[in-house]
This record gives sequence, structure tokens and C-alpha cells, in this order.
Amino acid sequence: MSQQTQGRVIAAHGRHYTVELSDQTLLKCYPRGKKNEAAVGDYVEITRQGQEEGALESIQPRKNLLFRSDESRSKQFAANVDQLLIVIAVEPAFSDDLLGRALAGAWSADITPIILLNKVDLTEGLPAAQLKLAPFRKLGVQVLELCARDIESVNEVLLPILKGKTSLLLGQSAMGKSTLLNTLVPLALAATQTHSVALGAGKHTTTSTRLYHLPDQGGDLIDSPGFQGFGLLHLSREEIERGFPEFAEHVAQCRFYNCTHQHEPACGVLAALERRDIDAARHALYVRLLDAKTAHESY
Repeated sequence: MSQQTQGRVIAAHGRHYTVELSDQTLLKCYPRGKKNEAAVGDYVEITRQGQEEGALESIQPRKNLLFRSDESRSKQFAANVDQLLIVIAVEPAFSDDLLGRALAGAWSADITPIILLNKVDLTEGLPAAQLKLAPFRKLGVQVLELCARDIESVNEVLLPILKGKTSLLLGQSAMGKSTLLNTLVPLALAATQTHSVALGAGKHTTTSTRLYHLPDQGGDLIDSPGFQGFGLLHLSREEIERGFPEFAEHVAQCRFYNCTHQHEPACGVLAALERRDIDAARHALYVRLLDAKTAHESY
């Protein structure tokens, strides 16, 4: 007689998943029906089928769900996340746009974003990187400075905020995300490679999303391929707006309840933008996200 039990998805491989049971047994599970598409971090009900396999029967209610997307579609990849760790570096230069998109995605899903500034041992470029991060600090985003190769630095700066949380690790290529993962989870054996100065970018080394348990201190870490395609196309206009929390206090001043904060008269957000109470680059990103959503919906 088949036995039903609960577990958590710790890896996704196309149409099947690796599910970990409470006793740390790992099962290869296939979903029953198309509706049971799971994401790493999901808590699921399964029916065991032998010693090593199972059928995924249902997915328990999620706290949140994150997507990655390209021009044509969005695909879910991580669920039940408490914190988003965005890895950037002093060198090579990081993208303000990608960082802004990651923050918007986190805030829209009620996930706490934390910026990890890596390679702080490259002291010559450090002041410029810190200056570039000033607008994000002003928004209240916690910025932690570390060197991913330095175990002491990582243990002191990062481990305390990971304890008891499920954290998603994202990073643009060549920022040192895999090195950081190796330091945090030695058994992860994440592939690392030397950054190519000539190209100004590295090649993604992570190929699939995976959940790791952190040793000793506890907590879980989800590692995923870069965030060039961090998905926002599925968000509604209201959810996109939630990704810009600095708008909130000014929205109450808008004349129209359905104001898009782009061109309407008596818009509190546009007035704040004119007074420079809202960063112009942040508002420009908001407009780009709305434009991308409109283009996607008419595609």
C-alpha cells in the first residue's frame, strides 16, 4: 500500500523534482497532472512509490513565488523565500538596472532584499561602488560588505542573518556568487571560474536551482542561475508599484485612485519626483517595467 507523506522540493529537473523528507531521505518525484508544477522551496504532499521515487500529489499554500522570465514567458523557480541576497561586486561593474529589478521583485513579493557587496579587498574601486549604492541605502536596503573568499568575513558578516531563514542567492555573472556559495556550503561544490577581464563578464556556472542546508548555524540557501532574466512580467501594475516602496507616502496625494504615476495631472508621485524626493532613475525603471508589461500583454 502506497504511503502519503510531506516533504520539501530541494531541486527541480525539468518535469521531475528532488523532494527531501523530514528524515532527510531524498526522493525523485513526478507530478500528477499539469497543475502540480512545483518550485524549489515548495512544501509538498507526495505518495511514495518504492524506496527512491514518489508522486507529487499537491503543493501546500505558498508564502510567495518567484519567477524568471524572458520576452515570451515566465517560469516559476523559487517559493517560500524570506530573504533575497543580491550579490554584486566592486569589480566588474554591476548593473543598476538589474539590481533595481531584483529589488522590485523582492518588495512586490514581501521578501526582504539584502545587497551583498563582494570583493571589498579591491580597495581602489570600493569608494565608487559604495557611492553607486547610496540611493539603495537611502531606500533602507541593508548593504553588507564582504570578501567571498574570506571564510572569517563571511562567517562574521553573513551567517547571523541567515540563521533560521530561507534565503535566495542571486547574482549577475562574475560577481562571485558561486565562490560565496562554496564558502557557505563547502559540500555544494559549486563550479567557480576566473572572471575574464577582457570580456568584462563571466559565464554563468549554475545551471539549475537548488536548495542547500547551511551547516551548524541553520537556515536554508537557494542558489539559482544569474538574474538577467529575473521575472517581473507576471506582476500586475499594482504589484509593480509595490516594488517601489518610496512611492507609497506620495500615492495618497494623487488625484486619481488608479493613477499610473506617469503623466496624470495632480500626481503625488510625479510631484515628489519633481522635488527630487524620489530618485529619477528609480522612477525611470518603474516606467520601463510598466512599458515591458504592456508590450508583453499585447505580444
